Amino acid sequence: MSRIDVLAVASEIYPLIKTGGLADVVGALPAALARLDVRVRTLIPGYPAVMTALAKACPVHAWPDLFGGPARLLAGSTQELDLLVLDAPHLFARPGNPYVGPNGQDWPDNALRFAALSRAGADAGTGAIAGYAPDIVHAHDWQAGLTHAFLHFTATRPATVMTVHNLAFQGQFPVQLFPTLRLPPAAYAVEGIEYHGGVSYLKAGLHYADRITTVSPSYAAEIRTPEEGMGMDGLLRARSADLLGILNGIDTETWNPATDPRIAAQYDARHLAQRRANKADLQARFGLNPDPAAPLFAVISRLTWQKGLDLLLEAEAAMLAADAQLALLGTGDPAMEAAFHAAAARHPGRFGCVIGYDETLAHRLQAGADALLVPSRFEPCGLTQLYALRYGTVPVVARVGGLADTVIDASPMALHAGVATGVQFAPVTAEMLRCAIQRTAALYRQPRIWQQMQRNGMATDVSWHHPAQQYANLFHGLLA
Repeated sequence: MSRIDVLAVASEIYPLIKTGGLADVVGALPAALARLDVRVRTLIPGYPAVMTALAKACPVHAWPDLFGGPARLLAGSTQELDLLVLDAPHLFARPGNPYVGPNGQDWPDNALRFAALSRAGADAGTGAIAGYAPDIVHAHDWQAGLTHAFLHFTATRPATVMTVHNLAFQGQFPVQLFPTLRLPPAAYAVEGIEYHGGVSYLKAGLHYADRITTVSPSYAAEIRTPEEGMGMDGLLRARSADLLGILNGIDTETWNPATDPRIAAQYDARHLAQRRANKADLQARFGLNPDPAAPLFAVISRLTWQKGLDLLLEAEAAMLAADAQLALLGTGDPAMEAAFHAAAARHPGRFGCVIGYDETLAHRLQAGADALLVPSRFEPCGLTQLYALRYGTVPVVARVGGLADTVIDASPMALHAGVATGVQFAPVTAEMLRCAIQRTAALYRQPRIWQQMQRNGMATDVSWHHPAQQYANLFHGLLA
């Protein structure tokens, strides 16, 4: 097979700019695809951190006015990533979170910022850069969704793929924006970017892309239902033949307990006893009692309704009854942040929380906790449970989306067969979460069973090997 050139368009990429799993996927997939003769260049906004990392970039295109000001397209590479960067200071020269301003609210011009990213993606995909003609343009999430609308109304275009990482975020804006986009009037239609009297960038991608992927097979099925389709289920059912669920992988070099420089003690599946030093380190960091016998549950999450962390607050008594400890790292809803702070104050030595996000601390949590709680009400894929499997931390997950696809529940049959890797619960209620915590604590106190589950998880292939092959197959099939 001949080489395929893919232009990826995304709003964040690890390790340059990250707010969640989208950045991890966009950052890791190019290297995995390169082994399959698929070359990926990734277009991202020129946030300050990106511009600093790309000091030796070369200008390859310019716009005198791109949604309010001049802009350039820069080409360069860093961290083994082949990048195109949209240098538009009037839109992206802002420190901090790429989507949210210092007041905690979305930047008021997000519609223009990500329309510009999409316009740049469409132009780069159709010859704006001399000598560069990608075979496929692959857009990620709503911030890049408008790329496919711009491409659809171009005389000749490459093949297109849209990946949905979370259907809940749809890029919805008022209808008054539409003339600013400079799309033909035909684009503002039910079979276009119109959505309940406004416009939706995500819908644009879902409607106009040749193929649609999402990040797990179960989520691909769930989003075609009224209950989980977030208002897009009708469109997704109509496009079922073009919709594919491909599980995410993780970077197994960065996330490897045998070589991880960020943890207190490195270990592998044959030396699980060395995890004890990581548990002691974690207990000290979170102000927990130095009790090696207490089952230590970790949470690494956005603190939102989607992630089900309000249910964990309701399950507080179950944690205490199980003589368990909780170490939480996360940020999100202010009321939820305050509630976890209050729980830690009520139960010193038992509950600890750090509000915010810290990549190093996330590694230490995965290496030192006994179990990882992921009680999401819906979860497209989830990466944190994949990291947990890799680190011998038993995931305790809601039976939804990618969580259901990646964790084998410790049912009696699975335990008897020796294949269990974690604990699942459903429906997603406080009572069922309480039961899952109790069941996990009981398993923890059976060392032989618990260690088998840890080793099963660590033996699971959570790399990009199989997902990358599926993407490569999709790209080859699309071009054929």
